[in-house]
Amino acid sequence: MPDHTPIFRPGQGITRTTSAAVTGGQLVAVSGNDTVAATTAATGAWLGVAAFDAPVGEKVTVICEGVHELAASGAIAAGARVVPAAAGAVADLGAGTDYSQVVGIALAAASGGKVRVKLAR
Repeated sequence: MPDHTPIFRPGQGITRTTSAAVTGGQLVAVSGNDTVAATTAATGAWLGVAAFDAPVGEKVTVICEGVHELAASGAIAAGARVVPAAAGAVADLGAGTDYSQVVGIALAAASGGKVRVKLAR
């Protein structure tokens, strides 16, 4: 079971129950009362990054701040604002204007399906 270690973590993680299985390193969003699930699309309800794998109904630590290497959905340039995407990944905001969904800023261009992101919260 792979763990996810943030690159830099100035804040503390919080614990929530999963409403669906999550994998360490996936971006998660609030999915109900005190529950989280991997993101499935752009949403302003994103919370942070799952610290480790957790099956449905189990507790997971969610890291809400810091710099993380996340799965990239499509091309993302350094400096781009990113939003939640399917499978707990992030995507370029592109021409979108819904800044309430911005997860953070890409610190480097996506490479090998991953992108380094500074979380905005």
